[in-house]
Amino acid sequence: MQTILDDLERRRAAARLGGGQKRIDAQHAKGRLTARERLDVLLDEGSFEELDMFVEHNCTDFGMDAQHIPGDGVVTGSGTINGRLVFVFSQDFTVFGGSLSERHAQKICKIMDMALKVGAPVIGLNDSGGARIQEGVASLGGYAEVFQRNVLASGVVPQLSLIMGPCAGGAVYSPAMTDFIFMVKDSSYMFVTGPDVVKTVTNEVVTQEELGGAVTHTTRSGVADVAFDNDIEALLAARDFFDFLPLSNQTGVPVRPTEDAWDRIEPSLDTLIPDSAAKPYDMHELIAKVVDEGDFFETQPGHAANIITGFGRIEGRTVGIVANQPLVLAGVLDINSARKAGRFVRFCDAFEIPIVTFVDVPGFLPGTAQEYGGIIKHGAKLLFAYAEATVPKITVITRKAYGGAYDVMASKHLRGDFNYAWPTAEIAVMGAKGAVEIIFRGKTPEEIAERTAEYEARFANPFVAASKGFIDEVIMPHSTRRRIALALRKLRNKHLENPWKKHDNIPL
Repeated sequence: MQTILDDLERRRAAARLGGGQKRIDAQHAKGRLTARERLDVLLDEGSFEELDMFVEHNCTDFGMDAQHIPGDGVVTGSGTINGRLVFVFSQDFTVFGGSLSERHAQKICKIMDMALKVGAPVIGLNDSGGARIQEGVASLGGYAEVFQRNVLASGVVPQLSLIMGPCAGGAVYSPAMTDFIFMVKDSSYMFVTGPDVVKTVTNEVVTQEELGGAVTHTTRSGVADVAFDNDIEALLAARDFFDFLPLSNQTGVPVRPTEDAWDRIEPSLDTLIPDSAAKPYDMHELIAKVVDEGDFFETQPGHAANIITGFGRIEGRTVGIVANQPLVLAGVLDINSARKAGRFVRFCDAFEIPIVTFVDVPGFLPGTAQEYGGIIKHGAKLLFAYAEATVPKITVITRKAYGGAYDVMASKHLRGDFNYAWPTAEIAVMGAKGAVEIIFRGKTPEEIAERTAEYEARFANPFVAASKGFIDEVIMPHSTRRRIALALRKLRNKHLENPWKKHDNIPL
């Protein structure tokens, strides 16, 4: 018996060693952790239970039948993060460069299927050279099997991808279909075709980092959400982020004990709005003073910064926050901000996360670049997302809410549950000066000035909208947290269903 047990331990040790000490050292030399070291950081100590440790590939071509390493380049299983169940896979670059084989894919599919059955999130740690060339179409089929499960899991259990190394070619589409993507600066990259192919086809000379690095994807393309300096930071952030997420679309938001009083008053908010309508202010200050303990996890902070999205808590319960940012492009809506916020709203709605919207929006960004780029369709994505959402929706208009952008930003007309405005709010078709110059075209400057003052007195306040019932209450800024907390309490058992349909046809 002891001989058998010793053999088991020997086999386990061989599997844990992956591609061998030399390749582990090479991984460390790049500033990267190994697949198992990453799981040790991500998961609660001692909680990881591995599956399929001894799985090996079934390829016999190109001499592969002489190269068998237990685990076949991916570590899969389940564990807990702060006591809550999660299924994980971590690609092992020390084994065949983390390349995906048929059996490698089957391991990933198995834990995704289990996550769907029991209702638990999936976190994938991607570090792979791509498809295993020796297996040909079997490897490509493996990718498609993973893609299919990404689609089936979407909106059922949260999916988080951490790009910890290379992720190229067909491999990028699995993370792209997950809900959130974290990357590591100067260490991870994503692209469909690499720099060499780009140079051959288009004659463009570009580095891996410029083409698909963490900074590129978290600022320019918007493919990824947040970039971190190293593996440890990314994994610890994933632990924090996980705490905001429900386990599935059936469980409701997680609840964390808090000593932050629900009715806390913030007198400083009474002076947040500048005296001049042309002066910006930082919407992050409002968010920090409203959520529990100022704890806010922002998604895509470097992309489309004219709108803020992220998660906070009110009375210990997760809320999704969307807010125009006056510091960037005056908080205007454009193609990138509409896409960013629209996807975030749809995630919140899929997982029953209440949405709190802070509005200070002068309208949509004008110009040929926006029109040619399809601002009409892209802007409609955000409108569509808010309109179809059935979760609790609370809106606070702090200053400007002009034109169609007023409608889009979770207005009462899009089934907003509680729509509040600060006394500083201006709700109108457009700014006073622009409106008067259209209405009273051809008048003298003096008459224009007089009419502008008249227009401001009439519309540069929230009371016209309030008189029509479009605003439920004009509130004092210092009581914003209290009002939101009360509204969330009232909406806790909200029930609203859209008409039956196979699925909607959002303007993609």
